[in-house]
Amino acid sequence: MSACDAAPAHIRSIAPYQPGKPISELARELAIDEATIVKLASNENPLGVSPLAQKALRAALDDLGRYPDGNGFVLKQALEHRYGVPAGSIVLGNGSNDVLDIAARAFLTPADEAVYSQHAFAVYPLAVQAIGARGIEVPARDYGHDLDAMARAVTSKTRIVFIANPNNPTGTFAPWPQVESFIASLPQHVLVVLDEAYNEYLPLDVRTETVAWLPRFPNLVITRTFSKIYGLAGLRVGCALASREVADLMNRVREPFNVNSMALAAAAAALEDVAFVRKTYELNVAGMKQLTEGLKALRLEYIPSFGNFVSFEVANAPAVYQGLLKAGVIVRPIGGYGMPNHLRVSIGLQSENARFLESLKQAIS
Repeated sequence: MSACDAAPAHIRSIAPYQPGKPISELARELAIDEATIVKLASNENPLGVSPLAQKALRAALDDLGRYPDGNGFVLKQALEHRYGVPAGSIVLGNGSNDVLDIAARAFLTPADEAVYSQHAFAVYPLAVQAIGARGIEVPARDYGHDLDAMARAVTSKTRIVFIANPNNPTGTFAPWPQVESFIASLPQHVLVVLDEAYNEYLPLDVRTETVAWLPRFPNLVITRTFSKIYGLAGLRVGCALASREVADLMNRVREPFNVNSMALAAAAAALEDVAFVRKTYELNVAGMKQLTEGLKALRLEYIPSFGNFVSFEVANAPAVYQGLLKAGVIVRPIGGYGMPNHLRVSIGLQSENARFLESLKQAIS
């Protein structure tokens, strides 16, 4: 028996997370000029990095010879000012993926169960399986979370319930009163991880500051990311907001220095760049209109989205995906999410959206 054969079965059976195809990889594969490729696969901010974050990054360069602040004091101070939560209730992560994994490591054992929705973010089952716990996937309703069914799936063995709102990759949104009632209905031993990676893209009329729920729900963890509207995907920084007791347990298993100095500086500055966030939001609203109207014109069904992406149904999705790649346009196949007939496209610049729609028209013709 080899060392690999002796590894736990739940580890050997993990199907690794498949990220969106990088521009450089497509350029190598098809001998395409990188400058001509449009990447709309990973829900990145098409405007790039905020000006305030760029300024903070330049200032942080001189200190790269030293370890980062392991407590993330400056970023926690900025988050405390933004959300009104004490520093002791904040957990920082190497992207929100890291925070989700930290929650699983802090609260799950192989004897436990975790509940999540069909078509939800792939990291949830991965984090659960890495612990050896049992994942309970609840069938979706109209591609979104069926909160009533998820509540019924909770048992005495359930320790975590994951909710993405809005959800990735479907873009669906569960109204906040329903989410609040769902959390209130659960037993106190169940930790609710509310993943709000796309929170800042929600229309103004449906937004709710869920952080205000924390005093009433000591079993609630809210996760946010700087990879989306703040444009810091390449730096990998996210956070969790929770009760002091929950945050303390999560910080006990958090890796030392899990957020690097550049990410800490850029994230703290990005929180203050209100103009950049507003510009990104407005670009997303216009881009969503452009893409959905284009999909309608092509007579393709799509899932109404509350994020910075839209998933649409197309005949022979794998072939269409390949056709788009040959045209130098990268989108995201989501067969791994149980949606083999759908592709997901991120909102880009106006010219990138137009390029995608024209290439899509050619790919399906």
